[in-house]
Formats: sequence, structure tokens, C-alpha cells
Amino acid sequence: MAIAEIVNSRILIVGGSSGMGLALAKRSLAIGAEVIIVGRNADKLKRTGAEFQNPALSTIATDITQEGQVADLFERVGRLDHIVSTAADIEGAYELLPSLDLKAAQKVVESKFYGPLLLAKYGAPALSPTGSITFTSGIAAYRPSARGSVVAAVNAGLEGLVRALAVELAPIRVNAVSPGWVDTPIWTLVAGDKKDETLNAMAKRLPVGRVGQPEDIADAISFLMGNAFTTGTILHVEGGHRLV
Repeated sequence: MAIAEIVNSRILIVGGSSGMGLALAKRSLAIGAEVIIVGRNADKLKRTGAEFQNPALSTIATDITQEGQVADLFERVGRLDHIVSTAADIEGAYELLPSLDLKAAQKVVESKFYGPLLLAKYGAPALSPTGSITFTSGIAAYRPSARGSVVAAVNAGLEGLVRALAVELAPIRVNAVSPGWVDTPIWTLVAGDKKDETLNAMAKRLPVGRVGQPEDIADAISFLMGNAFTTGTILHVEGGHRLV
């Protein structure tokens, strides 16, 4: 990883108040980057800011599914070096088709496809020519579950968007990290009180013998931000999940 690409850079992280995004924010601040965390929940953002107490960190409440808010966001932040989105609203989407609420499905599309599309539309003009955009796909596009049709489809669509944007926005680099099963709060929505049992069962199946941690994904995103010769790429960080 080219640390120089991150040190002293300005990084905007959507979804940076928890999970993978929070791990990336901590990692980036530790090596001297300026970080702007974006999320919908103003109270959660305030708590995150208080936890860090770092002058290099700022927070902005924005709903990336709303075009006007995204446009306003980039008017406020000014020049950037990197944009990252780990945001995903999957509540209610992991259901078999007879029980699937279309509104829940639409929220997944809005947060994981239209949101990234708007971030690219309004964020690209704010980026330096050597900058990057990194989105978050996921293993569901390759190993979907019976209840995961919506998430699988959206992840696959996002990966197509990444390849197209890498061509259209060049020389700005556009990539995605595709995590496997990672122990983050989102699993409470997927598995409920069976979260630990579900993750432990997968850990036994994976070649690496464990599920991922947020820091694993933060490391991969840092690579994509820092490597100036990587674009249009889906970086799989899933412990060998596609092999089993």
C-alpha cells in the first residue's frame, strides 16, 4: 500500500460511524489523514466525534439517497482525495420472496446503488486527479442465500457500476471491496439473536478458520485508496468464502 497516498489526504467516509467504516476512520486518522464521516443519524455522528476528540475528524449528517443533500454535502466539504462508502440499509430485506416487503428492497437499492451513484456524480468534481472512490459490495453477489436475493442483485449491480465509472471518471480510480462475513452490527439485522451461532458456523467452514473483522476490510480499502495502479477492480476479502 502506498501510505503516501493517504497521509495528509482528505478522506470522506460514508457509514463511518460504525463497523467497517469506523475501523477505516480510525486507521486513516492514525496515519495522519483528515477524515470526514458522513451518516444519516446526527446523534450517532455526534457520539462518534466525541469518542475520537481529534481535530482531524469532522462529521456531517447527510442522507446519500437524497440528491439534494448529496449535492449540498460536496459544496460544504470542498476538495477531497478519497471517497469511501460502506453504507447499507438492509433492514427487512433478508426475507424469502413471499415475505419480502418491496419498500425494504427499495431501501437496499437506494443505499447501495443510487447512493454510490450520487456520491460519484457530485463527488468526482471534488476529487484530485490522483484521487479514488471506493464502494462496498459483498459476498452475497457470489454466494447468495435463499433469503438474500435483493442484496445479491444490488451487490452485483454495484460492481458493474464500479467498472463503468472507472472508465468514465478516469484518471480518478474507482474500485470496490467485496467483504465476506464480517462481525459487524449489521449481522443483528440479518440473524437476530442467532448472530453468534451463525457467524461461528461460518467460521468453521472458511479456509482461514474465522469470520472477518472490520479491521480486515479497513486494511483492504486502504490498499485501494493507496495503490495508484488499481482501478475498476473488485477486491475480495472473504476468507476464501468463494471456494466453499
